[in-house]
Amino acid sequence: MGYKGKWNERNKNPYVNEKILKKIIKMNETGERKIIKVWDRSCTITQEMVGHTIAVYNGQKFIPVYIQPEMVGHKLGEFSLTRTFRGHPDKSAKVVKKK
Repeated sequence: MGYKGKWNERNKNPYVNEKILKKIIKMNETGERKIIKVWDRSCTITQEMVGHTIAVYNGQKFIPVYIQPEMVGHKLGEFSLTRTFRGHPDKSAKVVKKK
């Protein structure tokens, strides 16, 4: 028997921003395809979003993300990276300290 408190009930359903979902549904009805700017990186990708391009903010700029069926269930922030990996420093460039 698991804990049946409010915490469990609150986290059963995935979080989807209602404003984003309303925009997507309206665009699906009209057949319109335009880029939607989104700051909400924690929003879960739903089936209605497939085929749309959503520009997700990464802290500096908006990264366009084309939603594909394989992305359903993931978060928008997973496809808009916030950090760039520039590689590890070269070992020959390190200065060896002598004791």
